[in-house]
Amino acid sequence: MDTAYLLDNLKRHFHLDPASARLLIVGLGATGYSIAQFLLTTPIKFAVIDSRRTPPQIDSLREQMPDVPVFCGGFDQSAFEVATHLLISPGISLNEKAIRKAVATGVVVLSDIDLFACATDKPVIAITGSNGKSTVTTLMGDMANAAGVKTAIGGNLGTPALDLLQQDAELYVLELSSFQLERTSALNARAATVLNLSPDHLDRHADMADYAQQKQRIFRGDGAMILNADDTMVMAMRESERHCLTFSVKGDADFHLRHGDDDHLMQGDQALVSASELQLEGSHNLANALAALALGHAVGLDMNAMCRALKRYKGLPHRMQRVADVEGVRWVNDSKATNIGACIAALEGYRRKVILIAGGDAKGADMVELKPIVATKAKAVILLGKDAHLIAQAIADSVPTHFADNMKQAVRIAANLAEAGDSVLLSPACASLDQYKSYADRGNQFAEAVMELT
Repeated sequence: MDTAYLLDNLKRHFHLDPASARLLIVGLGATGYSIAQFLLTTPIKFAVIDSRRTPPQIDSLREQMPDVPVFCGGFDQSAFEVATHLLISPGISLNEKAIRKAVATGVVVLSDIDLFACATDKPVIAITGSNGKSTVTTLMGDMANAAGVKTAIGGNLGTPALDLLQQDAELYVLELSSFQLERTSALNARAATVLNLSPDHLDRHADMADYAQQKQRIFRGDGAMILNADDTMVMAMRESERHCLTFSVKGDADFHLRHGDDDHLMQGDQALVSASELQLEGSHNLANALAALALGHAVGLDMNAMCRALKRYKGLPHRMQRVADVEGVRWVNDSKATNIGACIAALEGYRRKVILIAGGDAKGADMVELKPIVATKAKAVILLGKDAHLIAQAIADSVPTHFADNMKQAVRIAANLAEAGDSVLLSPACASLDQYKSYADRGNQFAEAVMELT
């Protein structure tokens, strides 16, 4: 890393002078720890604070950075009062009282993504959206590497952005959440996309307008904008003076789907690859593939190499993942569908009605939005988790509804309802932490219960 380059950018963007700056890292999870490791290689002084008594990375921090001040067990206002800059982890709300008070006195907020942007001049592809971020990010990484470009992927997915700098890549692909974007201002991606927008994280964002506004921050700068022509809220972000590419599975766009006996992914009039050649399941994954092709095209990747990688790509665990076929019934794990939009997208990809397993923590979302798609695409719904009855009220009488106490019971109920030719889809439309360690834990328990049927 070129430290002089970093410090010059930090001074220009954030008025950060290492001689006088006092940075406070707020939150000591994976992101906070990656920030601390990064700052340790610079002359910038910093401290760490976490509201938890024993944050996840506290032992590693104290062992490797014994001279770094650490405050645990609450947000001590005195620590904020001496700070000139706050580096706030995505999991911590900007509405915390201590943070709001510090910002009101002129303390500058930045993020790990800002540090990353100030540290490298390599091109960045930035990806956000309510659904499909991880799929497009990993697919984009495969495409770029297939095109002979050394690529590193991370951000909200897997490796923290700052840790990627150790890979000395030629191209970086970042998945970014609304929480990361709301505190990021220095990123100028070579190409960026908002894949789609649907209600999510409304327990942290004031409303959909606020949520969309935070997502739109990914387009700061002058890079190419990749827009979903099928999403009116995304298309409203278009800037007339910027280079824009569109994608669509419903109509005309720069990258679109040509419908027929065998659908084809198209760039203008040129057929790129047929849908039947892909290993991805569901129409929403065709949209993800088109978005990735548009992003790659915007940064100059070889189209033939990208199409070869697309044909090989099998998707992500817990995202429309085929678990098993048992007595003619297909079982599909979409546990990563932690919001309404992801569940809707999964259901829209089916031509036959499915048995849906859903439920968990709705995160304040209005589940009434599920009713039309459930009525159209579901043969029956099995609900479990904290907000099961809330969902049942929202979809009232649109489809036969059953309740389960746990995943094993939900799978047994589904097995009794299913007939040969049916699909059983776990697509919860909710977060998992009411009953499980993570969405992955939820998906694994689903898969284990399904395998017991065999």
